Amino acid sequence: MGHTIKDKQKLLNRVRRIRGQVDAIERALEEEKGCMDVLQQITGCRGAMNGLLAVVLEDHIRTHLVDVEHEAHDGHGDAREQLIDVVKSYFK
Repeated sequence: MGHTIKDKQKLLNRVRRIRGQVDAIERALEEEKGCMDVLQQITGCRGAMNGLLAVVLEDHIRTHLVDVEHEAHDGHGDAREQLIDVVKSYFK
């Protein structure tokens, strides 16, 4: 994944925030916090993981997907951009 080097620090910062969220989930469980507190922390962590996945996946698509020189037959643009839009909408 050599192409991620340009954004290495940003990616590492995201991972560190996620690690902090996972640690908070662990603390909440150990402290026997309420179900809603734990669920909210889990969903926040899941969202952060999805965000990280989306960034890395988008970069992978832009870097490695074979260029399509013509527009799609339906007039919606480049196949790469269509795929990126679909992936982004999945993670919303």
